[in-house]
Amino acid sequence: MTEEKKENLEQEVKETPVQEQKTEVVAEAAAEEKVEAPVKETPAKKEEKVEAPVAEAQKEKKAPATSPEAEADFDWASLEAETDAYSVKEREDLSNLYNDTLNTVSEKEVIEGKVIALNKREVVVDIGYKSDGIVSVNEFRYNPELKIGDVVDVYIESLEDKKGQMILSHKQARATRSWERVNESLENDEIIKGFIKCRTKGGMIVDVFGIEAFLPGSQIDVKPIRDYDMYVGKTMEFKVVKINHEYRNVVVSHKALIEAELEIQKKEIIAKLEKGQVLEGTVKNVTSYGVFMDLGGVDGLIHITDLSWGRISHPSEIVELDQKLNVVILDFDDDKKRIALGLKQLTPHPWDNLDAELKVGDKIKGKVVVIADYGAFVEIATGVEGLIHVSEMSWSQHLRSAQDFLTVGDQVEASILTLDRDERKMSLGMKQLKEDPWSNIDTQFGVGSQHTAKVRNFTNFGVFVEIAEGVDGLIHISDLSWTKKIKHPSEFTAISEPIEVVVLDIDKDNRRLSLGHKQLEENPWDVFETIFTSDSIHEGTVVELMDKGAVIALPYGVEGFATPRHLVKEDSTSVKQDEKLDFKVIEFNKSAKRIIVSHSRIFEDIKRAADGEKRKTQSRSTKRAQKSVSINIEKTTLGDISALAALKSKMEKDEKKDK
Repeated sequence: MTEEKKENLEQEVKETPVQEQKTEVVAEAAAEEKVEAPVKETPAKKEEKVEAPVAEAQKEKKAPATSPEAEADFDWASLEAETDAYSVKEREDLSNLYNDTLNTVSEKEVIEGKVIALNKREVVVDIGYKSDGIVSVNEFRYNPELKIGDVVDVYIESLEDKKGQMILSHKQARATRSWERVNESLENDEIIKGFIKCRTKGGMIVDVFGIEAFLPGSQIDVKPIRDYDMYVGKTMEFKVVKINHEYRNVVVSHKALIEAELEIQKKEIIAKLEKGQVLEGTVKNVTSYGVFMDLGGVDGLIHITDLSWGRISHPSEIVELDQKLNVVILDFDDDKKRIALGLKQLTPHPWDNLDAELKVGDKIKGKVVVIADYGAFVEIATGVEGLIHVSEMSWSQHLRSAQDFLTVGDQVEASILTLDRDERKMSLGMKQLKEDPWSNIDTQFGVGSQHTAKVRNFTNFGVFVEIAEGVDGLIHISDLSWTKKIKHPSEFTAISEPIEVVVLDIDKDNRRLSLGHKQLEENPWDVFETIFTSDSIHEGTVVELMDKGAVIALPYGVEGFATPRHLVKEDSTSVKQDEKLDFKVIEFNKSAKRIIVSHSRIFEDIKRAADGEKRKTQSRSTKRAQKSVSINIEKTTLGDISALAALKSKMEKDEKKDK
């Protein structure tokens, strides 16, 4: 045997489990006997010696290695001879026999294991590996009857931790198995069972294979569920309808199982549907717009207008949930997926029972059931209604809403204006029960009569007022005041304010009156004509300044107007707002009711008078001087004529300068 083979064989002997389990005494004995016993053992005995250390490895302490003395006395030549006695096939069989005693496992894998020991805290599980694993007993709380020998699923979290112990998890194994099971159910469209644990927002939580799945409220049953708590604690059949692999969410449905059964019934019912057919159904759902009926697997809708011949505000006034009713099929689409049903059609129409002697002009009584801006609907009998248009509620011509006259529930009396039994329409009127105020307008509101009216509206040219209900009139802006200049009626009065008026004219055709307010007083301009004469001076106040001039408040409530050139004061400054000054009347127009005044004209006229007097004095002096010069010229000699002519020219220039 070469030295290299000898060293390899020596190393195998040191590492074999058999040598590790033996004591020094056994090692020495083996060395003295020159290893005859192991060489003579059959393959079966070798298998027993291989398996024994594996089972005893966790119970006994590690034996010390063979002593150097024993190794020195070992007969390597004899061992080599015995080893060479095995054929290649025998060597392979022995190798496979040894490898089969241990399982090949890896981390993050789920395998089956056998419980070999347990206590209050831990469970020891044998998975056929070189060492056993430990699982916390808390992971078996759902199985209080766990005992030694039970086979359980475990998840290999770690083959060896810091202490050399293999860590297993039964909880993680169940979760992994459950997730695989749920995915298989979805792929195979399989029906599974689940336990409803509790309620949650929008549905229920279901335990499926240990996974918490979501059961939406709409997927519990084909009928709307009103009491979710009645399902808590029940075990039901479900189908997995959706899986979110990213968030590991599972959605299940019980409704899908029922729909499959109902689909067969639905096809049979739809095939027999006909318009006008009467069926029995159950109220499935009540909404604000109608009632959904279950016709035995097929749903139909009774619109709120087809529940009763009379008006109702909500279908709950007629039906209630789970109530059984006979309904008639009104219409359905080509696929018969939308079915329109009717309930009122099973009873005669109220218009057919309407009194045959009822005619236009008769008075009737009814209750207001609906109010719109344009009018009110009055119910005369159940299912028989008439419309009172807002224009027929009052003789007033002002556009108002029906809510100003009536409210829902009012009992009213009205006159029939139109009646169409074929179209089942009726129009009514309330104002016809009162006398038309324009029928005796001349006697009640004659020309010259005075009344108190109410302001209704403004225009740029006047004020619309109402003297009485249905009697309107117009006050022109020029008939509001004798003295004030009014640009817009809102400066004089306000909406809804009372105002005294006098009737000026009557227009029966257009049902309008021409009214006046200032005519309640005598025309003061007849008196003003004697007070505000031309060139008369009065104290006034500047009430408004404008680019074109200023409005001046004069005595007796009269207003005058002054242009900018007449607003300059003696010190060349202009007048100011709210300043009191004397003003001279320079124009008075009675027909146009206009007074033009000026402040500047006062001191200008005084100065003009003074200048005129001065010029008269200078003129008299000049005439006397000229007369004296003429006399002196006649007395002078010929040589003095030139000097006198120059003196005369100078005097004429001085006179022009004075002028």
